[in-house]
Amino acid sequence: MSGSVLVIDVGTSGVRGAVVRPDASVDCSHRVPLAAETPAPGLVELDARRLAEEVLSVAAVVQEEAGGVDGVAITNQRATTVVWERRTGAPVAPAIGWQDLRTVGTCLALQADGIRLAPNMSATKLAAILDAVDPERARADGLCFGTIDSWVAWTLSGGPGGPRGGLHVTDATNAAVTGLMDTSDLRHVDRYDTAVLAALRIPEVVLPRVVDTSGIVGEATALPGAPPICAMAGDQQASLVGQGCTHPKSAKATFGTGGMLDLLRGDAPPERAGRGPAGTFPIVAWRRGGAVVWGIEAMMLTAGSCVEWLRDDLGVVSTAEETAQLAASCETSGGVWFVPALMGLGTPVWDFGARGTLLGITRGTGRAELVRAVLEGVAHRGADLLESAEADGAVTVATLRVDGGMSANGVFVQALADACGRPVEVSRELEATTLGAGLLGGLAVGTWSGTDELAGTYRPKEVVGPRLDDVGRTAWRARWLEARDKAARTIPELSGIDF
Repeated sequence: MSGSVLVIDVGTSGVRGAVVRPDASVDCSHRVPLAAETPAPGLVELDARRLAEEVLSVAAVVQEEAGGVDGVAITNQRATTVVWERRTGAPVAPAIGWQDLRTVGTCLALQADGIRLAPNMSATKLAAILDAVDPERARADGLCFGTIDSWVAWTLSGGPGGPRGGLHVTDATNAAVTGLMDTSDLRHVDRYDTAVLAALRIPEVVLPRVVDTSGIVGEATALPGAPPICAMAGDQQASLVGQGCTHPKSAKATFGTGGMLDLLRGDAPPERAGRGPAGTFPIVAWRRGGAVVWGIEAMMLTAGSCVEWLRDDLGVVSTAEETAQLAASCETSGGVWFVPALMGLGTPVWDFGARGTLLGITRGTGRAELVRAVLEGVAHRGADLLESAEADGAVTVATLRVDGGMSANGVFVQALADACGRPVEVSRELEATTLGAGLLGGLAVGTWSGTDELAGTYRPKEVVGPRLDDVGRTAWRARWLEARDKAARTIPELSGIDF
């Protein structure tokens, strides 16, 4: 089918291949798990070689089922760091996952020199890999660094029978969250920060070329027919596009293991590169034809992982799906309040020493009340993110669009609408990243003419309106915010850390 785009979607736990058709449907989906390794507490690693093999395998299965495609789009977990040999394409060490915390000390030490980096960025992860390999060899011209988009593009652009690879590129959405880019002039997002490179002893020759998010960058010669690689995007930015948020003031939230809310701003550069007063960060939403469109992002560190805690650790439910039915069996949580701070609190307070908190438990508290309190707690954190994005963006969002695993839970979505005080539109695609990447790729190969047309492809699965009036919502939110305050500074020494 003319205008179809093959999408390779590399998430935190698996590799998905699918085809996005010209009618904005997702077809021929195929997914394989890809578990990360945790060799020690706080460390997260991936086998980059196996990842490359799975990418090629999934792409082959999908292409065979789908027939011809006009392009290939890549979307990925952001900031995960891969280093490989330019000549052979062989990884020199395990890839370091975006969640990995091994460089916390490095990030804190750099603050004394006026360099603010977070351990979830790529910069200090890259330095850690280079330091672990023979330092002189590592810093010679012969290695390539990339985030997952770069590694997948390298893999796809290698022909059979020779060293895998050729394209050493990254797109602007991924580059902007590495901590390696020069942010002194936000009109440009394609220059590396020489001060950061010098401080971490990173040679610029190992870094990829920054390209457009939507645009043809080369051929996927490892695939039949060598279709062009026509889009590369970080997962949250792809989800933004996949949910039709292509006009300023539109926003989406993705509730997976954690939660991300992204608000589209427009083409005006942000006033600051760092965290805003309400705890959000500027992001590159996409770059097309060299022009950058900006957004802001708010983050919660635990969302769906709270449901996993109920299932895997407490044994309160046997499946995640069971939480909706159980929570619906009671009208309220019975005065139980849950703060989802299992790994600390992100936006707006950024308290790494906060911890998960349950309040209001009585002898009458049962499984249903506990589950409902957990779902409502995550919903309140979603409202936190929305309020922070509106404050830092100086806008009001009329409707919030949602995707991710928790968006299939009706009790959660209703609680989110009540906490936010506005309608919530549920994506028809549970994971809108694949769709968004395909839409961006379709722009590059001419399937769609512009981002306005992409917005027109969005049709939510359902729209859930709030049931609480303003008075009821205000009281409900105030009581939960009191609970959030009680979760703060549980571990004071961690609460004092600020990135």
